[in-house]
Amino acid sequence: MKKLILAFIAFVPLTIFAQDFKAEIEKHREEYKADFLKNASSPLKKEDFEYLRFYEPNEKFKVVCEFIATKKGKPFEVPTSSGQTATYTKFGELKFEIEGKSYKLAVYQSLRLRNLPQYRDYLFIPFKDLTNGKESYGGGRYLDLHMKEISGDKIYLDFNKAYNPYCAFSVGYSCPIPPKENHLKVVIEAGEKNFAKEH
Repeated sequence: MKKLILAFIAFVPLTIFAQDFKAEIEKHREEYKADFLKNASSPLKKEDFEYLRFYEPNEKFKVVCEFIATKKGKPFEVPTSSGQTATYTKFGELKFEIEGKSYKLAVYQSLRLRNLPQYRDYLFIPFKDLTNGKESYGGGRYLDLHMKEISGDKIYLDFNKAYNPYCAFSVGYSCPIPPKENHLKVVIEAGEKNFAKEH
């Protein structure tokens, strides 16, 4: 009986934590949808939301990263889907593990957004993984971070919050293409999947 009680005590916090995590991701996705309705240049209307697809929340893909700052990152041009370019600087690198294997992603800062007060601490991670062109959008997906999320040299990166560029939903947008250094050779079954509506 004592062992059963101890097992129950050990199990309950984990269950509650998993439920909290799932609720956090579901809340994030509702906010993500709401943002489409606030943006005048949005490719989606409310009736399109039924075609949005996501992986089930998975804590395995919320990873703690070592952050390594890039000193004096020089501006460079990132190609976009429209054939134009967007100017970024490399802000740093994130090193992390998934299932015991090491990976890294570059973190960028937009020169254009850096000059706008509301986006001054905004950081951008465009990436590709082995789901692209299959279950997720072929052009890659994006993650956003804020400088204030970096604590010392550590930061959490949650792939459950990975989202599609506007180009995944409609033509006529100019979406940054993830640089080669951000092509991950791993299956990231987290975040947003392919949009289910033809366009």
